[in-house]
Order: sequence, then C-alpha cells, then structure tokens
Amino acid sequence: MKETLNANNLKGNWATLLLPVNDDETFNYQKLAEEIAMLIAVGVDGIYSNGTAGEFYNQTETEYDTVNSILAEKCLAAGMRFQIGASHPSPIISLERLKRAVALKPDAIQIILPDWVTVTDSEMLDYLHTMADVAGDIPLVLYNPPHAKRVLQPVDYELIRQVPQIIGVKLLSRDGEWVKEMKLRASHLSIFVPGHFLATGVANGIASGAYSNVACINPKAAQQWWLMMHTDINAAMEIEKSILAFFKECIAPLQQQGYSNPALDKFLAAVGGWYQVGTRLRWPYKGIPESEVPAVRERARQMIPYFFDEV
Repeated sequence: MKETLNANNLKGNWATLLLPVNDDETFNYQKLAEEIAMLIAVGVDGIYSNGTAGEFYNQTETEYDTVNSILAEKCLAAGMRFQIGASHPSPIISLERLKRAVALKPDAIQIILPDWVTVTDSEMLDYLHTMADVAGDIPLVLYNPPHAKRVLQPVDYELIRQVPQIIGVKLLSRDGEWVKEMKLRASHLSIFVPGHFLATGVANGIASGAYSNVACINPKAAQQWWLMMHTDINAAMEIEKSILAFFKECIAPLQQQGYSNPALDKFLAAVGGWYQVGTRLRWPYKGIPESEVPAVRERARQMIPYFFDEV
C-alpha cells in the first residue's frame, strides 16, 4: 500500500498529462490513454493532470471528468502515483471539480487561487480552508504561477501554515534571497520548481522536485536526471546548463513570438518524439506549427544529447 503523500515524501520528477486535440477540437481519449500507459511504463515518480500544459482552463466539465477518470483508472491499476488538478479561474467551478476529483482517489489534488479578482489574505484563507475541508484526507498542492492574479511572496507562506492539508507548492524559483526567505517561511511545504531549474533547486536545498517541462522532452531521461541529482550533482548541473542553453537558443524565440507555455510544452514533446501528442492547442489558442519540429529536434540532439541517448 502506498504511503500517503505529505510534505516530506512529496518529491521527484512528475510528468504532465498533455491533451491530444483533434482537428475538430475534440480530445483524442484513445491517444490520451496510450500516453498515460507510456508514462507509467518509463517509471516517472508520478503523473498529474490539468496543469497549465493540460489546458485545464479550456475544457467542459464533462471533458474534465473523462480525462481524469482515464488517468485514475490507469494509475490505480498500475500503482502509479497521480495528482488531479482541480484548478479553474472560478472558485465555484474549482470547488465542484475538487468534489468530483476526491472520488477518483488521487494521491493529491492541485489547486490555484481564485484568478479574476485578487483575493485578500482573509479571502484566500477562507477559500483554502473550504477546499481542504472538501478534500478531506487527500492532501492539496497549491499551484502559484508567475502569471497568477496574486503571486505569493515568501512571507505569505506563513499564512498557509493555517491550512495543514496543503503539503506542497508549485512555483517559479527566484534568486538567492528568495531561496533564503522560502527556507525560513515555507519549510513546512514541499517546493516544486520548474523542470529546467531542478538541479539548481536541489543543489541549493530548496527543491523537492518538479512538475516537469523537461519531462515533456523525454520522461525517462528526466527521471534518470532526477536520480543523478542525488548521486552526482555536478554532472546534473552540467546537463542543466545544456538545457538552459537549448531553451535560450530554440525555445525563448518562440516564447517571444507570443506562444504560450502550453504551446511550448507540447512542442517540447514533439521535439523529443517519445509520443506524438501533437502541437495543436484547443481553440482559440495557437500551437507551434509541426513544421518547426524537425530543425529544433536536430539542434536538440546536438545540444541536449542526454535526452535522446536515453530514449
């Protein structure tokens, strides 16, 4: 029987579920099930649904239930840890999603703060307490991206102590002063940083893991890289340098053209080639054209060979 997740054992390389979008804007659930099976087979630490890359903000509630039912069925059968994102900009819809997610018995449920009108401290705590009460024995992970309506500062995590069901947070890591403050203010939480900064996060003692964009390139190699961080951090840091150089040369220009993070994550998966989810996003958002993949894949093979040698 799996140990219940808590702030001490929530760790590792977690892979995001990417949604295959058909030409008619429906989701290809058969391909989704195959993607989950492949992630289970390569042995990532866990799989999570309905993050930003999972396009949680652009699904009907029926689609939301179908995606997560498929994930839960496959992961429970395989003994794979999984988290379900109950996020939505609307707090009422988030709460309803949370109620249905609880029934699927995930290892944790991810939530965001309400994201249209900025919440005050008291409103945030009221919201988090209600979500925790509904989640019951299932722990919560707070996702606080840099584009959130309210981006929490290290001191704000002192408030989160009042909601002990929150065991972790997913956020953008920052400078050395931020690391120092987070160690002081958020020591009660498992802190997950972006995948391309994971080795640095482990080296400076702040990161427990990543909900990883790097796993989009190659989940097996990302898993082995995570393990390397605990046996040869210097080698892992060298790989991180190559990842950052690749991102700067090949991915940052696409971001500067206006492509979203979900578009970039699907593009990374297409470049890695481990499974063909496709680069299409659901309307009205635009994915990166498939025609861009071959040239970037060739450059990736040169700059980050680790993620291709380990396929």
